[in-house]
Amino acid sequence: MLYATGLFLCPKKKKLIFENSMKKEQSLTVDEALAKAMQYCAYQDRCHQEVEKKLDQLGMYETAKAHIINELIKHDFLNEERFSQSFARGKFRIKKWGRLRITRELKFRKISHFNIKTALKEINDQDYIATLNQLAEQKYKQLNQDCSRKSRQKIYQYLAYRGYENTLIYETINRLCQAS
Repeated sequence: MLYATGLFLCPKKKKLIFENSMKKEQSLTVDEALAKAMQYCAYQDRCHQEVEKKLDQLGMYETAKAHIINELIKHDFLNEERFSQSFARGKFRIKKWGRLRITRELKFRKISHFNIKTALKEINDQDYIATLNQLAEQKYKQLNQDCSRKSRQKIYQYLAYRGYENTLIYETINRLCQAS
């Protein structure tokens, strides 16, 4: 990758990959970057990784990033536990993700094991099973209420992709097929 006056070019194809949004004359002070980071975190809960990426985009040095992140934590703009809990609640309620997918995504964002366990406690077991049953029934109806091996496999893959546990998926599929 080549850098040429604010543009990043792919050396083989000589195509523009992306343009550096910061002009050379525009540099932020630590206080200005802190204000931007506070706005960024106030809009919605963020994890440390997202804030670090944003500060990288703003062109901040490592020492400045560390100072800004410490200030955000000190003033409670950045809270890993709060982020993980709201992430788990939101992904379960809105996207109907299972515990395995939520765990995988939180690990990808480098959230601690303790905070992941705390976040998963936000999901009510009864709501979890009800959502799993609802998703399975929707997929079952979409497949014309067929209990063939191929249909069972499609339902399984759909629910596994969503992040539900294997044992729960098999129990749900068996219950659906026995009821029909």
